[in-house]
Amino acid sequence: MTRYNKYAHSLYLLIDIMLISASFFAICLLNPSVFSQDLEARKSYFSVFLFWAICQVLIFNTSQLYRTSRSLSISREVFVVARGTAIAAILAALFIFLLKIDIFSRVIFIESAMLLFLLVSVWRFIKRICIRQLIIRGFANYNVLIIGAGSQTESLIQEIKDNLYFGLKIIGVLDDRETKDVSGFKVLGGLDRLEYAVKKYFIDEIFITRHSHGPATQDVVLRCVKLGKTVRLVADDFGVPAQKLSLNYLGLVPLITYFEEVQTKANGFSKRLFDILISGILLILLSPVFVVIAICILLESRGPVFYISKRSGKKGEIFNFYKFRSMMDNADSLKAELKHKSEVDGPIFKIKQDPRISKVGKFLRQYSLDELPQVINVFKGNMSLVGPRPFPVEESDKIEYKHIPRLNIRPGITGLAQIRGRSDLKFSQWMRWDIWYVKNWSLGLDVKILLWTIPAVLRGRGAY
Repeated sequence: MTRYNKYAHSLYLLIDIMLISASFFAICLLNPSVFSQDLEARKSYFSVFLFWAICQVLIFNTSQLYRTSRSLSISREVFVVARGTAIAAILAALFIFLLKIDIFSRVIFIESAMLLFLLVSVWRFIKRICIRQLIIRGFANYNVLIIGAGSQTESLIQEIKDNLYFGLKIIGVLDDRETKDVSGFKVLGGLDRLEYAVKKYFIDEIFITRHSHGPATQDVVLRCVKLGKTVRLVADDFGVPAQKLSLNYLGLVPLITYFEEVQTKANGFSKRLFDILISGILLILLSPVFVVIAICILLESRGPVFYISKRSGKKGEIFNFYKFRSMMDNADSLKAELKHKSEVDGPIFKIKQDPRISKVGKFLRQYSLDELPQVINVFKGNMSLVGPRPFPVEESDKIEYKHIPRLNIRPGITGLAQIRGRSDLKFSQWMRWDIWYVKNWSLGLDVKILLWTIPAVLRGRGAY
């Protein structure tokens, strides 16, 4: 929702020019040596700053920072400013290099870039906050008419209510089949009253939802365009759960693309680097604990120290999953006999009082110490520190299609489901938490989950 306002454009441009000039002048004041040099040197500094300022303004203009985009988040605007500042600084550095302006101090260059970014970012942050408050109070709001009265209309209305700083004031709804109010907004009549409603209520924008799509949609759009109003078609989701969309073109054919940006992020370099660093440190620090646990397991019963099973990882990749053995050596052969006693809904098999668990194993499970060897999986790259728990292959094959997104990233040692109740959660709740994590991943979220895991493990709730 980007608008062009020549007065706002001119004001933003003027303020940026003033701040850019002020940042360069302030740096010169902080470095008196600039003024003490000869005239030729001062001209060189002036030419660099002038070129830099022109590049900065042009880049900001290209980035549409002089337009009013109400849907642009504050963090996104600061990012665009940072990117524009970096590009302008690179061009200025290239200008200095090509013209061989050796007298230009590197310290002054770095200080100028940093102060420029700081001033412009702070001003835009304050501007965004002030404008949002004005819009919420009714300044420069747009009257909105919605065509169609289905479930998509209710979702649209809720989003408008949740984002008041968009400045969209809903006047009413038009629909040929519905007469009752929709989410508290009056149905003003059928589509035959479109022109009347637009003129009577001074409508600025018209939203057409899926409920109204059909042979008449093209006619409605043409009628709206003839009225000189902005028309927005709510994209049909075809029953697909809400995801991010992008609009692009294949030649002249417009395409709506459904994608999951967060899934890409959750498979990114920063997450993997974090996993390698932390798992490497943990392997060193926990090595004495590994030795003590191994001795306790061997003293209680015969069999291997580690229990190794096949699990489904990212994209269904099968890998060897490591745990400290917490059951008798022949536990897997008894699983079929006990399957009817499973106390977890869904395809997962778990029993609170599992007769196969050893005394040492019970203690290990209560405090999740049996999971420690999975740090090896993390270091190898089969798993992540945080993510959906990996299921045994035979159980993973039984999960429903709607739960497949949890397999789009590496499985984890801990996750939201583990800190929210572990095995006490219903299977559906477990899946919801996993998929929410996949869609909302951030490195900060991983750190929070790791910290929340500590008290969850110490409580021992839902561990069996």
